[in-house]
Amino acid sequence: MHDHSKTRDVALVATFAGLIGALGLIPAFSPFGFPVPVTIQTLGVMLAGAVLGARRGAAAVLLFLALVAAGLPLLSGGRGGLGVFAGPSAGYLIGFPIAAFLIGYLVHRFGTPYRLVFALPSIVFGGIVVLYAIGIPVSAWRAELSLPAAIAGSAWFLVGDWIKAVVAAFVAQAVHRAYPGLLPDRRDQSSTPRATRASASSSA
Repeated sequence: MHDHSKTRDVALVATFAGLIGALGLIPAFSPFGFPVPVTIQTLGVMLAGAVLGARRGAAAVLLFLALVAAGLPLLSGGRGGLGVFAGPSAGYLIGFPIAAFLIGYLVHRFGTPYRLVFALPSIVFGGIVVLYAIGIPVSAWRAELSLPAAIAGSAWFLVGDWIKAVVAAFVAQAVHRAYPGLLPDRRDQSSTPRATRASASSSA
């Protein structure tokens, strides 16, 4: 059973790394020449966390980034190689696994059943708030922009990222309905201490 679970985890991690890479086939664009392009790959990062959880979601993103670092042109626009980790997008790339981990931690902490009312704020927090907090200062540094200019330029991403967060929340809901075993059952875990105490009390 343990080997089966481990095999499934590896398969899920690889699948979502491939999904993030496939989303890179959708062309990126740079609004008003801003050095950080707008891509759809953030949607894959959000989904990895919301569906797989903290550990597996971050692992999927790290695998994707390892393939990019190895030179595979998986980033939107056919970019790849170590050079992308020194460019204006570096902060966002570094923030990808952190965002996936936080989203996964928050969504899976609530357990089953999956609830949009908790999932959407979790995705927004990890996939927008935290990701921007890491990405904007680095883009300002690497592009030699002032921090206010970097913030203003990144504001063009907000509408698209909110749409991606909503899409990710609904897609994750569909996945969790089809595969409910991906979320931990908090009801079983919360009942265990009570059952243990009851057993101990009856034994006494």
